[in-house]
Amino acid sequence: MAKSLIKLSLSNLQFYSYHGVKAEEQTLGGRYQVDVDLWYNPMSAVISDDVAKAVNYEEIVFSINELVNGDSYNLIETLCYEISKEVLERFSLIEKVTVRLRKLSVPLKHIIDHVEVEHTMLRAHE
Repeated sequence: MAKSLIKLSLSNLQFYSYHGVKAEEQTLGGRYQVDVDLWYNPMSAVISDDVAKAVNYEEIVFSINELVNGDSYNLIETLCYEISKEVLERFSLIEKVTVRLRKLSVPLKHIIDHVEVEHTMLRAHE
């Protein structure tokens, strides 16, 4: 039988936090947006229509908030990786996660909308 996966997306979570290499980024902070795509097998939850057997996206948002507003990172690549890793470690139903992290307040001497990094991580099965 084929494995069934569903994609659950959380779009445009918004944060004000303190990441970056430059001193002003770490003291003044900046705006960040996060998108998360989560793939998991929903069949137990779908058949029973039981939320307790589904991925609790409120808990995922809470976890992401803890990371974004916790330790400060120089690289958005590191923060993006840490979010991906935390989601897979903390939520055993999730098979695959893709995180897109946008830094909106970019301290450059150019006009730029945002800088974005994307990271995908798959659960390893022994």
